[in-house]
Amino acid sequence: MHALHPAGAEPAAGSAGSASAKTSPGASSPGASSPGASSPGPSAASPGTGGSPAGAGQQRSEPLADGKTVLGPDEISRALTRVAHEILERTNGGSDVVLLGIPTRGVPLARRLAARLTQVEGRPAPAGSLDITMYRDDLRLRPARTLGHTAVPASGIDGRTVILVDDVLYSGRTIRAALDALGDLGRPRAVQLAVLVDRGHRELPIRADYVGKNLPTSQREVVQVLLTETDGEDAVVLGLSPAGGPAVTEAGR
Repeated sequence: MHALHPAGAEPAAGSAGSASAKTSPGASSPGASSPGASSPGPSAASPGTGGSPAGAGQQRSEPLADGKTVLGPDEISRALTRVAHEILERTNGGSDVVLLGIPTRGVPLARRLAARLTQVEGRPAPAGSLDITMYRDDLRLRPARTLGHTAVPASGIDGRTVILVDDVLYSGRTIRAALDALGDLGRPRAVQLAVLVDRGHRELPIRADYVGKNLPTSQREVVQVLLTETDGEDAVVLGLSPAGGPAVTEAGR
């Protein structure tokens, strides 16, 4: 996801719609790939630009001119450390946890969480990336997209607790797409969601299991997440959407 998230697209729903619901019993998804293999998702080329490639760390975001910094480097670090400990507490030490970051900024966040889990437990925490480009519900409206990269750890996801990681939770549509993409990779025992910021305004019954910061916003506001790996600095900035419409293309989903 891009760093800009205008208010009005992703809020926490009730527990019935939580991303942590166990997958329903039945056969593995027909599109499941073998563990450890990189999976690009559905084989469809997307000419042009407008997607969120996994390597989009190179898509640097310019800080909002009139934005207010609501989280600095220290606050972000503490939030991720707290989330990592919550993951360990709720998953009995995280022995079967697989972290999958949603590009763009969910990927470095997943890696940071994996490093913290490893530091505490003394064993590697598998982390990868999950591209959702071809599973988005607005492809018909904006078909020209660049495919990102899906990288599943060698341990695979079958029978594991998969934790999806993203920077901002907004309408919930990105997470819906991620659940669809995940179903084509295998059958996890359970799926959970970790986000750095939950800004509210959900359009689907989805909520996060782990939240770095709940940030109340208005529909006119924009949440911008900056990370060292992608933008050269760590910050969460809140500002107003420029006059004339939303400041985001892929974000705020």
